[in-house]
Amino acid sequence: MNPLNRREFLKGSTALMSLTSFGLLGMDFKDREGPIQVALIGTGWYGKSDLFRLIQVADVEVVALCDVDSKQLAEAGKLVSTRQKSGKVPALYENYKELLANEKPEYVLIGSPDHWHALMAIDAVKNGAHVYLQKPISVDVIEGEAILAAARKYDRKVQIGTQRRSTPHLVQAKKEIIDSGKLGKISHAEVCCYYHMRNRSHPNIIPVPDNLNYDLWAGPAPMLPYRGILHRGWRAFMEYGNGIVGDMCVHMLDAVRWMLDLGWPIQVTSTGGIYVDKESISNISDTQTALFEFDELNIVWQHRSWGNPVDKDYPWAFKIYGESGMLAGSPMRADFYPEGRNNGEPIHYPVLLEKEQYPEDVTEKDIEIHAAPATRGQLKDWLQAIEKDTLPVADVMEGHISTASCILANMSMDLGGRPLKYDPKTMTIIGDEEATALLRRPYRDGYVHPEPDKI
Repeated sequence: MNPLNRREFLKGSTALMSLTSFGLLGMDFKDREGPIQVALIGTGWYGKSDLFRLIQVADVEVVALCDVDSKQLAEAGKLVSTRQKSGKVPALYENYKELLANEKPEYVLIGSPDHWHALMAIDAVKNGAHVYLQKPISVDVIEGEAILAAARKYDRKVQIGTQRRSTPHLVQAKKEIIDSGKLGKISHAEVCCYYHMRNRSHPNIIPVPDNLNYDLWAGPAPMLPYRGILHRGWRAFMEYGNGIVGDMCVHMLDAVRWMLDLGWPIQVTSTGGIYVDKESISNISDTQTALFEFDELNIVWQHRSWGNPVDKDYPWAFKIYGESGMLAGSPMRADFYPEGRNNGEPIHYPVLLEKEQYPEDVTEKDIEIHAAPATRGQLKDWLQAIEKDTLPVADVMEGHISTASCILANMSMDLGGRPLKYDPKTMTIIGDEEATALLRRPYRDGYVHPEPDKI
């Protein structure tokens, strides 16, 4: 199929998926009595982006927003009023617990920094809300187990923002290449990120601005000296996230797991550290390799926040190798490369943009326009799962496995590169008491770490 025809086919396929996966473009939800009541916790860049995608695909009334930065919160309130049908500014909260208690939203989107994900998701679920939670779902493994336990106990649908599972060109590539068996026996995959995304600055300690409740921002995590880079720079610190592995590997590992229908890895091993950039304040690795071992299949991760990418067309990507060819995929494209002349011709899958259908995408500040269709698809799938009482495509179990696997990679690196075998039944690292103790991060005084059996 030539590129032009494939592009038109993908457009048609995406339109068809929208119709079939969410009623008549969401009419099952839009025909209900009034709009769905939604709240957003964390009004930064991606939290607002997720919310605006939801407004595009369902009849939504944003009843409340929450953020510990009063300036950012007020700006988000005004912006949301211009995007939602009612034109109302949502109720604004500094403390998410007050939002949940007062507004009791049906649906909650969580776009907070990673160290708050577990407590917020569990509290929202216990409050009766279905949750759309950004990845990684947790900063330690037991947090993830606790979110999963809460979702199941309170029968709420928790969809994770690993939206490669809803990326149109990857959905099509999975069907045509993986599911059809075109790769033959698959026994190796590579996942990578070579973006120069690690913060290289060394800002001075400065007073906390009046508009920021820094104590509440830190929450259960350590409250490091304030340096003014937290709104977009908190990923530079392991205290608040899981480094580049937790931010970027989780997407690509999850994509491979989805494509190949993989569960937990048998064993995880990782080495790396700060090899090049030793001057910045950042304490996440700038160089890391991880090995995720499955039955007769290895997935190898590598990131470098310096130097050139291995493949300029795929700087953040996965590559799945079979005996009959290779499938490369990223948010921007996918390509099938056959092995030998007898296994067909190369096939290119271009990214699908929906500028004509959603012209507001073009002018939205900071939007990842190539990822917008995937996020819309992920949100539609979440709403359909709620309506039909089925598990969403990126159910919390899948998000937990992908997140925890990345956390295990960081643990292995910190332990000198020793292999770790996690048993989800006992929630321990098999034969390794030292590593098992690292499955829970210590919480700051005043906060209680969630436990799966005490939700």
